[in-house]
Amino acid sequence: QVQLVESGGGLVQPGGSLTLSCAVSGLDFSRATMSWYRQTPGRARDLVALITWLDFTTSYADSVKGRFTIARDNAKDTVYLQMNNLKPEDAAVYYCYAVASAKSYWGQGTQVTVSS
Repeated sequence: QVQLVESGGGLVQPGGSLTLSCAVSGLDFSRATMSWYRQTPGRARDLVALITWLDFTTSYADSVKGRFTIARDNAKDTVYLQMNNLKPEDAAVYYCYAVASAKSYWGQGTQVTVSS
């Protein structure tokens, strides 16, 4: 059974930082392309950041470039999202997403609230 378990969300003030983690089990993590998406009420999930399995190539939404960093640790089967200089518009439920062997999987999401 494939499981993606996010953690690290919470309440942070504008300008603050958070690191999200997504622990993966049940698939070959080393060959999975991993992504973070976010969603606010009434809107579709938007891609925030992606990291490939082959060469760890990363890509980011324009809105987070220079502030967020995605990374993976294949020894721990975990992907991270370091979020710096958070803005109120970054508030959302953040989801981990894995694509491996032509199948895709979602985590349950973790809430990030940015407010003073």
